[in-house]
Amino acid sequence: MTAPRTVEPRSIEPRLVVGFDKLLTMSGADLGATDWLEITQDRVDLFADATDDHQWIHVDPERAKDGPFGAPIAHGFLTLSLLIPFWGELFDVEGVTTKVNYGLDRVRFTSPVKVGSKVRMAGRIAEVTEVKGGAQIKVNATIEIEGQERPAVVAEFLARFYK
Repeated sequence: MTAPRTVEPRSIEPRLVVGFDKLLTMSGADLGATDWLEITQDRVDLFADATDDHQWIHVDPERAKDGPFGAPIAHGFLTLSLLIPFWGELFDVEGVTTKVNYGLDRVRFTSPVKVGSKVRMAGRIAEVTEVKGGAQIKVNATIEIEGQERPAVVAEFLARFYK
């Protein structure tokens, strides 16, 4: 029997916490970038198990050495899913009753993330819109790869905060 794979959870306090009224004025605000996170083979394998996507470019390090990227790579959707813990590291709104990940608009996977690479997210609040009972924000999110000019993911992330 093989030992279960694990990934250490991140427990980082948000860098910026604002109240609802302040949120309404934050269109255009640069939120900076998170700390770097290393993409391990264990994380990739766990994601493969969770999604039933065991393509060899992700989960077979020996075969992947001879593949198109020279190493195993993270799933694009794994990299995208890191947007949520990264978001929690960057920003929070206090004094609201409900916080909802509302969706994504434009998403592009612009560069593969090799296992062993480090990634982080930079964000900017592009738009704040009042909605019934709260506010919706659109965040321009970029997941960067340490030492590379081209990012891994660019996305427009939508979140809602209800009073």
